[in-house]
Amino acid sequence: MEKSFQELDLSNAFLFAAALEDPETCQLVLEIILGGKLPPVNVHAEHSILISSDFRSVRLDIYANDEIEVNYNVEAQNKNEGNLPKRSRYHQAEMDVSSLKPGQDFNDLKPGYVIFICTFDPFGEKLYQYTFEERCLERDFPLGDETKKIFLSTKGENADEVPEELVHFLEYMENSTDAYVATVTEKSINKLHNKITELKKERELEARYMTFEELLRSREKDGIAEGIIKGKAEDILELLEDYGSVPEQLAEEISSQQNVEVLKKWLKLAAKVTSIEEFTEKM
Repeated sequence: MEKSFQELDLSNAFLFAAALEDPETCQLVLEIILGGKLPPVNVHAEHSILISSDFRSVRLDIYANDEIEVNYNVEAQNKNEGNLPKRSRYHQAEMDVSSLKPGQDFNDLKPGYVIFICTFDPFGEKLYQYTFEERCLERDFPLGDETKKIFLSTKGENADEVPEELVHFLEYMENSTDAYVATVTEKSINKLHNKITELKKERELEARYMTFEELLRSREKDGIAEGIIKGKAEDILELLEDYGSVPEQLAEEISSQQNVEVLKKWLKLAAKVTSIEEFTEKM
C-alpha cells in the first residue's frame, strides 16, 4: 500500500531530496554521518528533480559543498540494483569534472565524498557503515586523491563499532515518527525530525510528490505494456518463421519495430485472422 506524503519516512527518495535541499538540514545530516562539525553548506538544487518544470528527470541525488571547498554527493537508495560501486565512481567523476575549470591545475580538485544511505546491506557484511578510499595494495597507504565513498546501511548489526547517533539516524531513516524520536536523546535527531515535520506541512511539496508518484506509476505501466507488446511481436515473428515463409521486408519490420502503436495494431490483427496465411497477407 502506497504511503501518503504525511506518512513518508526519510528513506523515501523524494522526501530525502526535498529535505536536503535545505542547507541546514543537509549540513545536519552530513555532520551526523561524518561525526563532526562542518562549516555552512551550500546545496546545488539544480541537480534535483524538485525544480524540474516537467518532471522528465527522476534523478534525486543531492550535491553540496562547504566553505572549505569539499564536495558531497548524498543519495538515498531503497533498491539494490547491484551497481552502487560503479554508480559511486560515476558520481565522483561528475563532481570532479564540474569542480575543475578548463586550464586549472589538477591540484585544485576539491576533496569529495560520495555517500549512499541504503535501506539494504550493500555488501552483506552486516555493517552500518562501509568506507572506501583509494589505497596502495602493496604497502597499504592512501593514494591521497582526497576522495571517499561511504555506504550506510539501515540493516547494520555492529552498533558497538559506530557512534550511537549514527545508528539512531539510520533507524530514523526508516521510522521517521514522533514515537521513534521520543525514544532517542540526541538533539540532532530531534532537530532533524522537527525540520521533516515542518516540511510535510508544505502543500505545494505534497502536490509535487503526488505528481511525481503519478509519473512513476505511469512510466512503470508504459514500460510493462511496451515490454509485453514487443515480446508479442517477437512471438509473431517466431510463428511466421516456423511457418516457413517470411517475406524478408516483413521480418525486418517486425524485428526493428519501435512504434508501440503499430505493434498494437498488429496484435489486434493477429486476434482477428484465422490463419498465418491471412495474417501475412493482411500485414
